[in-house]
Amino acid sequence: MFSKRTLPEDVAAVRDEHAPDALVLDCGRDFETLPVPARDDLALLTDELRPFSASDEWLPDDAPELLRRFAGTDLVVGMPGDGSVAWTHQTSPPVVFVKARVEGSPEEFIDFLLAEALVEVGLDLPEHFLEFFEGRYRELADVVPLDPGSTYQLAVALTDAYNGLHTRDVFAKWREPAPRLFEAWQDAGERIEPRLGGVMGEVARGRTDFTDAAELACSAIKHGIEPPAPFSALDTEAYRHHGVDYAIKWAEKTLNTE
Repeated sequence: MFSKRTLPEDVAAVRDEHAPDALVLDCGRDFETLPVPARDDLALLTDELRPFSASDEWLPDDAPELLRRFAGTDLVVGMPGDGSVAWTHQTSPPVVFVKARVEGSPEEFIDFLLAEALVEVGLDLPEHFLEFFEGRYRELADVVPLDPGSTYQLAVALTDAYNGLHTRDVFAKWREPAPRLFEAWQDAGERIEPRLGGVMGEVARGRTDFTDAAELACSAIKHGIEPPAPFSALDTEAYRHHGVDYAIKWAEKTLNTE
């Protein structure tokens, strides 16, 4: 299932600086959540497995079953929305996974995703939104008028924005030491930017869900692209410093306008 990935020089330098003990593994098959047999293989490559677990009280009664599994005592690695590269600090050392679905993607973009994951590991950022919101995820679910799946999607986006506020300062410094990675970061942002201008109009016309717009806007924050209102209020030092408190207040104010 796994093989160690050979890293190009610039990505290896990022690992050395931010997460020197991290393993970077190619995966022989694609996955959203790592299958049980693969977790057994992972145990052979790492020194320790430390499954994340949370109290049932953290979750609303209608939380998706997969979220309940992640909150439980089993090792759950990877969740919907993690994309082509995922990472976990539920192992010692931490592991970055390159999923099989990356085949055919531009090499520069794959390497940026790897470098991004290594920076997130090094900054000890939340692996999943439940680590970010903790017991206050139930509070988020209570204050937003969304179904369980949409609440999940919004929480993913809000955590992505929070992480991006921390990582983008690192990415912005790569212009000289890692120009290839810097250009891939900029290019990804430039591809997002044209879609931002009319996204809230699409939401107003019912052509785009609010949570889809949130995913796009919060991804823009990671790439240093200014998102439209109301997401511009997340692109602030206040959110970076106050985290969950700010996220919940923003969500409540934004989605309860009557």
